[in-house]
Amino acid sequence: MEQYDYLIAGGGAAGLSLVYHLLNSPLADAEIAIIDRDPKRSNDRTWCFWTDREFVLEPVIQHRWNTMEFVSRTYSDRYDLAPYRYCMIPGIEFYRYMHELIESRPNVTFLQGLVEETRDTEDGAELVVDGRTLRGRYLFDSLIIPEQFTVDTRRYHFIKQHFLGWFIETDVDCFDPEAIRFFDFRVPQHGVMRFIYILPLSARSALVEYTLFSADLLTQEEYERELRTYIEETLGIHSYRILEDERGVIPMTDQPFPRRGGRHILYTGTKGGRVKASSGFAFHRIQHDSSAIVASLERYGHPFALPRTPRRYRLLDAMLLQILYRRGELSEQIFTRLFERNPLDRVLRFLNEETSLLEDLKLMSTVPWVPFIRAFIRLKLLGP
Repeated sequence: MEQYDYLIAGGGAAGLSLVYHLLNSPLADAEIAIIDRDPKRSNDRTWCFWTDREFVLEPVIQHRWNTMEFVSRTYSDRYDLAPYRYCMIPGIEFYRYMHELIESRPNVTFLQGLVEETRDTEDGAELVVDGRTLRGRYLFDSLIIPEQFTVDTRRYHFIKQHFLGWFIETDVDCFDPEAIRFFDFRVPQHGVMRFIYILPLSARSALVEYTLFSADLLTQEEYERELRTYIEETLGIHSYRILEDERGVIPMTDQPFPRRGGRHILYTGTKGGRVKASSGFAFHRIQHDSSAIVASLERYGHPFALPRTPRRYRLLDAMLLQILYRRGELSEQIFTRLFERNPLDRVLRFLNEETSLLEDLKLMSTVPWVPFIRAFIRLKLLGP
């Protein structure tokens, strides 16, 4: 039986981020095994976030922006992000950086294989990987098995954030490389929240992404048609090349996810509820979680002394999910009010769950109150 200090099931954002934080702590010499069936050699996703401090994974940030735009049919504005920066990390850059780091550390092993079983034992945890048994003091599990990812829709909301983005290139200057477009609601809503998100990589290249928050997915043709219409009719770009595409589905639910899978197992990433229910934000939250896990291991010798999110954010997430599920077309008005009537730093800190109760009350006083009152009453009397 192969023996390690820490077993990490899943070599995506959550697993590799935890490895990074461990290797930059007093626990850097621990014996670590990371297991994933995917070698992570493709650019399968892009992570973005904002921060007002030096970021722990600064070397893998490919682009940074200091300006943000918000656009709807009734309001638009351009914001100086200071003291924040908006950052972009391509998945492939993160994977390369982490695998080079892992290969340079003899105490860290990356195993490509299928996790067949997890076990919580009397004095540790075990993984069965392609017939091999690995044993560790603690297991950190972020592996999602789709058929096991279920939501009790009688008690909780479940919608999806789904998107198709094109990395496009033009022959003339078409983009402002200094400013991201965080929301552009000038697309038909059709009863659900739909917007365009633009990350300009240069004056002649950008990621243009069509995003929806809804219960149902679209056909490939529908995503492509809306993207093409926006690029050609709204942006006025008629000559462009699609270099690469990016697509995905992020689950959004207010169902609580257990953190513990036993005395020696901690769930992380999506499996551990690290995706914010009402926005789908995860990468920045995963970094905070990884840091807290390492701090708990250092101080207490176990990973379970983790901070809890204030309960009010769960209620606010549930209310917004209720609105998005039943009246998604109201999202344009809600987000327009948020950006029009609040300082940008308050909005960003609210989305990161870093605001005070007083700030939350000030912010909620600026949104249309009738949909939220109806959502609250329905949640308390009828459920989702």
